[in-house]
Formats: sequence, structure tokens, C-alpha cells
Amino acid sequence: MQRFSGKVALVTGGSEGIGLAIAHRLAAEGARIEICGRRADALGAAADAIDGEVSTRVLDVADVDALTAWIQEAGQRFGRLDALVNNAMHVGWGSIADTDVDTFRQDFRINVDAPYVATRAAMPIMAAQGGGAIVNMVSINALLALENMAAYSASKAALVQFSRVAAMEGAPQNVRVNVVAPGPTATPGTVEALGGIPGYAEAIAGGVPMNRLGKPEEVAAATAFLLSDEAAYITAVCLSVDGGKSQQLVVPGPPEA
Repeated sequence: MQRFSGKVALVTGGSEGIGLAIAHRLAAEGARIEICGRRADALGAAADAIDGEVSTRVLDVADVDALTAWIQEAGQRFGRLDALVNNAMHVGWGSIADTDVDTFRQDFRINVDAPYVATRAAMPIMAAQGGGAIVNMVSINALLALENMAAYSASKAALVQFSRVAAMEGAPQNVRVNVVAPGPTATPGTVEALGGIPGYAEAIAGGVPMNRLGKPEEVAAATAFLLSDEAAYITAVCLSVDGGKSQQLVVPGPPEA
């Protein structure tokens, strides 16, 4: 399929994990891709791995001015902007009692403020050309509660609601805004983290109705669909890609006699 032939897509946090998988998928379907990240070496390796037209930008999405300038400059340089994926994220960990306000806010700066800034910069470009599509990446943590992840969960839940409002404001100009919420996914970072505790990855996979972790490529496929013209009448949707986990009702078994 070449659903993105002649189109331009920007992906934040595109040098690894789910962001890299999304960049791979869009480039394979004909998009001109630009990915941003904080590390030049990781961006270079990602660009070398992607089969297609790809460029990179070293950028910290927490820098409001730099992020805005990147979006606007890319639109001018390419002459259009068809797709934006706000994928860069920050994952805080710690109990509410042990997390200070500045640490709590760091998740919001990356997970809410940055998508807001990028969306704000991209929407006028897309509106002027007749439309475009934005996907904001959240997490199953936006939908379900897990202790010690208050900042991450709250910030991702906020991003879901922001995306719905952005979808309403963008709809008259044919600018669609949707959300993808991955469940436990076997990214290199996740595999490395879980691998340090024997049996942990298997236990998490066993708690998913489909009895396995998701693949980054599966999240990328769902994202590409929402960005494509096949989803032309879909906006303000939060699409879970989690093997059914967010819909699972866990009921304890009966007590033993």
C-alpha cells in the first residue's frame, strides 16, 4: 500500500520504540518523514534503518519555541504537512507521597504541553491546505489506574481529553485528531526493563487477554490507519491497542474451601 504517497509526516520521539515503528510504517507507505529526538546518534541510526525518504531534527520537545519553530519550518520547507504523531513521552515513577510537584509536572510538560504546542503549530498549516491528521500517543495508563504512576497516568488522561477538544476545533477545517492507547508493548526499552526480573515479562503477558505483549509494529499499523484517508470520517477517537486489556474485568476466584 502507498496510502501516504506525496504526503509529509512528522513524528516526535521517532528514533526508537513505537515512534520508530510508526516512522518505518509511514515511510514504507510512501510518506516523506521527519523525526525528532534529543540524541543525534539515535536519530542517525533510525534514519539509516528506515527504508524511505527520512530526515531528522535534534530537538527537546519540552522547548516550546524550538518545537513550534520545527513544525512551522517543516511545513514551509516541505510545502505541506499531512500527518503529525506526538509520540515523545516522559514516564515518571513514584508514589504520590514521595513525588514532589516539580517531578509531577515534568510528565505534564512532555506528555501534555508538548503535544499541545505541536498541535497548535500544525493545525493552521493543515487547515490552510484543506486538511490533515494528528495522532497523539497515550497509554493504557490513561484509562486504568496503576499505583506509583500518578503523574504519567494523569498526564496521559489529560492528553486524551485535549485531543477530543482539538478534534472538535479542527473538524470544520478537515483536521482530524485521534488518540492511540497502547497496552503492554514489547519495545526494546520495555523488554530490557522487564528482562531484569525473572518471569516478570511472562507475568505481564499472562495478564493480557490475548496472552502476549503487543508489538510496536501493531501499534504503528493502527496509527497509520488513523492517519490515512481510510479514516477520513474518524476523529476524536481513542483507539486501544492492548490485546483487550483495557476492557478486561478481573474478578477474584472463589475462596478455597
